[in-house]
Amino acid sequence: MLDEKNFFWKNWRLGTELQVSGSFIYNGLLTLDKMESFYYPEECFELLYNLSVGLERLMKIAVVLLEHDTINSQEEFEKTLITHNHFDLLNRIKKKKEFVMGKTHNKFLTILDRFYKSARYERFNIQSVYKAPQDKTQLVNFVNEELNIEICADFGKADYITKQIRKFIGKVVGHFTKQLYEIVREEAFRLGTFTYEVTYNSKAFKIYLAEEFDFDKEKLAQREVMIYLLKASHSKEFQNYLEGVEHLNFEQNHTNKYIESIFNFNIDRQIINEIEYLYEEDKPNYKRVDYLEILGSDTDIEYCSKDEDFEF
Repeated sequence: MLDEKNFFWKNWRLGTELQVSGSFIYNGLLTLDKMESFYYPEECFELLYNLSVGLERLMKIAVVLLEHDTINSQEEFEKTLITHNHFDLLNRIKKKKEFVMGKTHNKFLTILDRFYKSARYERFNIQSVYKAPQDKTQLVNFVNEELNIEICADFGKADYITKQIRKFIGKVVGHFTKQLYEIVREEAFRLGTFTYEVTYNSKAFKIYLAEEFDFDKEKLAQREVMIYLLKASHSKEFQNYLEGVEHLNFEQNHTNKYIESIFNFNIDRQIINEIEYLYEEDKPNYKRVDYLEILGSDTDIEYCSKDEDFEF
């Protein structure tokens, strides 16, 4: 039975760390999902940074739950956690629990380990001008070797990241997270804590409980909702709302490009630039933005339309 301080630490503080680690892993996979190619080193950096930090913190949670029962000094134990050595942490876990690793997983963990210990500081060294970015190079080499393909990441001829590549990296990441989370869950049960619990609908929920390592379901949901909104009959109140605002006269791109901008709003400024131009040219009503902010919010347009203060 844990005393109050140990219970609070392992239940709440490490529980928060589980959310944090899941968020980092989610953010890494989301970065991959938004990348068009491996050309930009800063995108490769963001991908590797988030995954390396997320897995490191997840491993440390498992280490605490597995080892803390038998320590002699809290201070000395905590010092052993001040490390960025993924293999050292994993070896400590393996002493207590079975952990399945193949050659592919060893290679990937080696990339994360080297990146976090040294490669992430590479560009602060003047000698970096004489060699290719290691974060980008190691990632591309890994994908090429493991999938037996030859993708290019050079300027002007960088290949697109395919669905196969995204699935592959997601599967490798999932191999680690599934096993580590199961160890956390088992140890939490043993100790009588709820360290394994994650908030519903959170980033960590998608990673640890839904066990989803790509964003296919989210993309499908976007398209299904879009089709519904375009083709289904809507309430009179909703129709009145839509008729209450004039559309902008977009014309610089084809229709599907505008649909793509809805799904990839954070990486494509082309449509934003066109909107800014049209706002400058057409001088829309100053209330337009406030009016449009209602669309896609949690406001019930049908209900609000019955309120005399809600104007269409």
